[in-house]
Amino acid sequence: MNFKHLKKKVAIEAINYLHSGITIGVGTGSTVFYLIKELKKISHLIYGAVSSSKSSTYFLKNNKINIININQINSLQIYIDSADEVDDKKRMIKGGGGALTGEKIISSISDIFICIVDKSKKVSKIGSKFPIPIEVIPMSTSYVCQEIKKLGGIPKVRKNFFTDYGNIIIDVYHLNMSNPLKTELYINSIVGVVTVGIFAKKKADIVLISSENGIKIL
Repeated sequence: MNFKHLKKKVAIEAINYLHSGITIGVGTGSTVFYLIKELKKISHLIYGAVSSSKSSTYFLKNNKINIININQINSLQIYIDSADEVDDKKRMIKGGGGALTGEKIISSISDIFICIVDKSKKVSKIGSKFPIPIEVIPMSTSYVCQEIKKLGGIPKVRKNFFTDYGNIIIDVYHLNMSNPLKTELYINSIVGVVTVGIFAKKKADIVLISSENGIKIL
């Protein structure tokens, strides 16, 4: 299976949702890097991009895309990002690359969230394959791990990794995800948690899924 081809194909499809003069939100990850390559081809038509991470900012700049400071705007029309998992209800697990906080901030100010994935990311139940990342301030790492264990999850601190904001990522395995929204809200309420990579409260509006047979739209 050529997943690089599928990632490129879904990135090209996402370009069709843009219009001249738009400022868009741009996520993080390997599929998004294909999107940025496509944005370069129409860079003269778009006003600029709000980036969710340092890595995406670097790649956007290298592809001659104008970077817009998120604190200089109040809203965005469209945010495009990938996901580690997405279900039929357009709920997602995100944060494999550690950029979940920036991604949640941008998605929160965007009118339309377009999730672009290849078919391997589509699941019947989020949290079934991919661990759930939680960004925490370093001081709270042990405490948050204890709280996660109370929920039945198995927390593992991501080794040799710090987020763009100098924080820690805890990857959680085997967490009960029968109610993703409830779980998201509860974990976000734990002292020391910056945010959790469950996107159930602010889920995708449109999901584009690429496969050998074309693009499926949810």
